[in-house]
Amino acid sequence: MRFYTDKGLVPSVQRNENNIRMFDEESINWLHGVKCLKQSGMPIEAIKTYVDLCLEGDSTIAQRFALMMGHKEAAIVKLEEAKRHIAHLEQKTALYLAILEHGAPDTTNPGNWDDILHMHGDVFYSPSARKA
Repeated sequence: MRFYTDKGLVPSVQRNENNIRMFDEESINWLHGVKCLKQSGMPIEAIKTYVDLCLEGDSTIAQRFALMMGHKEAAIVKLEEAKRHIAHLEQKTALYLAILEHGAPDTTNPGNWDDILHMHGDVFYSPSARKA
């Protein structure tokens, strides 16, 4: 909570005479809003922009919508990248399983690439390895 208040993400938080943060219902609402955005993966800088826009009022609804759409599009790009990572890992773990279960040559170790003929198409190999 201190981090969020220090970043200006809880604009309604007050402090008492001892400089201790005092959270009222509005402050708690801001904290819930920040938590919601953070859970969506939104960076702190973007959350700060969102908070600032909210403070300006309803005239910024279109800007907040654009911010959310941009964040959503970035999340979709990350999701597609994660899907490619999983597909690649599925191929690699299947290869390791074949090596373990069937005694296939270890093509996963770059130290062996000069000694084997089979190479994986998803890896750049040195000229000596490609000649093999």
